[in-house]
Amino acid sequence: MKSIRAILLTLVVATLATASWGTFSDARADSPEDLNRDADQALQMLVTTNPSAAAIARKAKAELIFPKIIKAGLIFGGAYGEGVLKQGDKIDGYYNSVTASWGFQAGAQSYGYVVFLMNDKAMHYIHETHGWEIGTGPTVVVVDEGVAKNLSSTTMEKDAYAFIFDQQGLMASLSLEGTKISRIHNP
Repeated sequence: MKSIRAILLTLVVATLATASWGTFSDARADSPEDLNRDADQALQMLVTTNPSAAAIARKAKAELIFPKIIKAGLIFGGAYGEGVLKQGDKIDGYYNSVTASWGFQAGAQSYGYVVFLMNDKAMHYIHETHGWEIGTGPTVVVVDEGVAKNLSSTTMEKDAYAFIFDQQGLMASLSLEGTKISRIHNP
């Protein structure tokens, strides 16, 4: 009986992975120009709709903008997207965001996120490491409504602040995840 369950589970995961591959390829930018445009639009949408993001953006040294992340999973899951690191109007590099997860999860969704890098420590870390694993290195605060209510210019003391926005789709998840951000040369 256990072997039948294992076979069925393997088939379900393989089917989901195959069906999701086209979805994950949607998270790849067609060209650097497309990614730059999408990143500019995403950042503009975030700061015009979220006063906390706008306040943090004014103080940030740089923004790491991922306009579209695609996530899918059934027991095993993953997410992928490409982004732009900007310092003011200058593009400082292109990055990808890769997430792997395992646990109770089912569904698919897309979303965007921006990481505001607040100090030299965060800037140095992203430039000098060969992949930034969220949870190691600089302190990253994921800003939700509760955190946003407590932010002011005197309480912004962390290395980086992340905002997730434009969530679409449905994903039920109680899972362990690890996100790694790595520099890429050709998006």
